[in-house]
Amino acid sequence: MKFEISVPLLGFDEIKEVELQKIDDIFMKMQSLHDVNTSFTLINPYALREYDFEVPQNIQEQLEITKESNLLIFNIVIIQTPIENSYINFVAPLIFNTDTKKAAQIILQDNNGYGVAEKISDYLEK
Repeated sequence: MKFEISVPLLGFDEIKEVELQKIDDIFMKMQSLHDVNTSFTLINPYALREYDFEVPQNIQEQLEITKESNLLIFNIVIIQTPIENSYINFVAPLIFNTDTKKAAQIILQDNNGYGVAEKISDYLEK
């Protein structure tokens, strides 16, 4: 599924369009459509923990979010070997409106105790 980036990704202002590719039930790959060397591994935060935040009004407007919108929420994962050493950024979620095909990354102002580099092993069943 292809998306237009409505609000620049942090540190990647040049990325304007991406494609989401499913890896499995938890992980996705976000690939830049204009740079084959730029991709991100994303994770569904709801598969790991309770996760709740408010989408700022200006982002809702840019993504054309309504009460009926179908949204996907993902977080960037920094993959390490072994996978248990990987880190998740819960402070900067990516929001994808599947109806308008627009996406944005936001920075949570009130991070609700979410970390910018939480170990994935903290959420895996032991």
